[in-house]
Amino acid sequence: MSDHASDIQKGDPAAYALDQRRRAALAEVDNAGFNRFHVKVCFVAGVGFFTDAYDLFAINIASTMLGNIYGPVTRSARTGASLAKNQDLGVKVASPVGTLCGQLLFGWLADVVGRKRMYGVELCVIIVATFGQAIAGRAHAISIIGVLVVWRFIQGVGIGGDYPLSAVISSEFASRRTRGRLMTAVFAAQGWGQFAAAIVSAICLVAFKPQIQRDTSSNPVHLDFVWRLIIGLGAVPGAVALYFRLTIPETPRFTMDIERNVRQASQDVDTFLTTGTFVVDPDAVVQRAAAPKASRQDFLNYFSKWENGKILLGTSYSWFALDIAFYGLGLNSSIILTAINFGSPPAHLTQGFAVYQNLLNLSIGNMILSVAGLIPGYYVAFLFIDSWGRKPIQLMGFIMLTIIFIIMGFGYNAILKNSSGAFTFLYCLANFFQNFGPNTTTFVIPGEAFPTRYRSTAHGISAASGKLGAIVAQVGFAQLKDIGGTNQFINHILEIFALFMLTGIFSTLLLPETKGRSLEDISNENQENFIHGVSTRGVAEETGHASSSQEKTSR
Repeated sequence: MSDHASDIQKGDPAAYALDQRRRAALAEVDNAGFNRFHVKVCFVAGVGFFTDAYDLFAINIASTMLGNIYGPVTRSARTGASLAKNQDLGVKVASPVGTLCGQLLFGWLADVVGRKRMYGVELCVIIVATFGQAIAGRAHAISIIGVLVVWRFIQGVGIGGDYPLSAVISSEFASRRTRGRLMTAVFAAQGWGQFAAAIVSAICLVAFKPQIQRDTSSNPVHLDFVWRLIIGLGAVPGAVALYFRLTIPETPRFTMDIERNVRQASQDVDTFLTTGTFVVDPDAVVQRAAAPKASRQDFLNYFSKWENGKILLGTSYSWFALDIAFYGLGLNSSIILTAINFGSPPAHLTQGFAVYQNLLNLSIGNMILSVAGLIPGYYVAFLFIDSWGRKPIQLMGFIMLTIIFIIMGFGYNAILKNSSGAFTFLYCLANFFQNFGPNTTTFVIPGEAFPTRYRSTAHGISAASGKLGAIVAQVGFAQLKDIGGTNQFINHILEIFALFMLTGIFSTLLLPETKGRSLEDISNENQENFIHGVSTRGVAEETGHASSSQEKTSR
C-alpha cells in the first residue's frame, strides 16, 4: 500500500473504501474476457458506422444521377448532363460540414450529460435527414439541390455524433487486451457501408434497366426513382439499430468518474459483464466521490501541459492530414474512375443505353475499390492492432501512402498511357494502407488517450479536425481538378495528397503507444490521488441527481 493510500485510509476511511472499490471495478473491466456483451457493443456501434459510411459515400454515385436529371451542364450527348461545379461541391461537402459540427457538439454533450443519454439521438437525426433527402422536391422558389444540401448538412450532424460516442463507448467497455480489436471491428463497418452503397446502386440500376434504357439522355426520368431509393435505403440499418442504442447501459467509467457514483458503477460492472443486464435504483442512497471535475479551467490546466496537449495536437493533425486524402479520393472516386476511362460505355451505345451503362460501370468500379482495398485494410489492421500496436501501424501507413501518392501523382500520365489497370491497382493499394494505417488508428487512439471527463470531447475535437481536412480536400478538389482542362489537374492533386501524408509521419511521433495499457494509465493522471474524499453535498440532493440522470431500469 502506498503512503498516500495509507494517509487517505487514516484520514477518510470512506474515501479510501470508494477508491479501492473504483480500482477493483476498473480492474474487472480491464481484465474481463471477451463475452456476449462485447459482441452487442460491437454490433450496436458497428451498425451506426455502416449507416454513416453508406450515407456519406452513396452521394458519390447519386450525384452523377442528380447531374443527369437536374444538371444544367451538358457533359455529353451520350451520357447526359452533369451538375454545375458548385452544385456538385455543395451536395458532397454539406455532410462533412455537418459532421464537423456534430462531432464537436455530441462529443461535448457525451461528457456533460452522459454517453447513454446521447446514444441514439444522433441516429434519430440521421434517419430523419435520410428520409428527408429521399422525398426532397423542388418548386419555383427553391432548387432541389439546395434542399438536398440542407438535409445532408443535418444528416452530417447526426453522423458526426456517432464518431465520439461509438469510439468512447466501445473503448470504455472493452478490456485492455481486446480494446484495439473491438474498436477496429466497430470502425471496419465503415468499409462495408461503402461497399453496400455501391451494391445497392447496382441493384437499383439493374431493376430499372428497361425503363432507363428507354429514356433519352436529356430526360432520364427513371433515374429519379433510382437515386431516391439509393439514398432512402440508408435509413434502414439505422432504424434496426436504434432500439439497441437507446437501451445500452451507461459506461461504468462515466458513472464513476463524472457522476462520481462509484457504488452504482461497481454494481453495473458486476451485472453487465456476467448477464449483460443492468439495474439502476433511483431510491438508493448515493455516496459521491470527491474526484477531479470537468470545468473550463480544469480543461485548460490539463491540456496546457505539453505531455497532454501534444497528444491532442497529434491526434487532431494526423486525422486532418489523413482525411484530406481519404475523402479527396472517396468522395470523388467516380470522377477519378471516369478520368482514367474505367468502364466507359462503348462508343456504339447512345441515349439511355449509354447513361445506364456508365452508371452501372461506376457502381461496379466502386465495389471493386471497396473489396480490393478498403475492406481488407480494416481487417489486416484488426489482426495486428493489439499485437503490433497503434503507433507503428499509423507510422507505417503514412510512409506507404506518401510513397504511393508520389508514384500516382508524378507518374500519372505515364501510368495511364500504358495501363489504367496499373493505376487502379495503386488506387486500391492506397485504400488498403489508409485502413491498415492511419484511417483506423486516428479513430482508435483518441478514444483511449484522454481522461474520462474529456475523452469524448477530445475525440470530437480530433474527429472534427479530420472533417476539416475532408472539407478542404473536397473544396480543393472541386476548384483544382479542371485547371488546364477537364480532370487535367488530378495528377497534381495526388501530389498534394503525398505532401500531407508526409506531414502525418511527423504528427504521429507526438502520440503515445496505447496498446495493452489501461485507459487510466494512458490519461497521464495520478490514480493514487484520484479519489481524495467524499462529496459534501446532501444525500437528498445527490439522490435527486441520480434520479434525474438515470431512470430506473432493469433489462
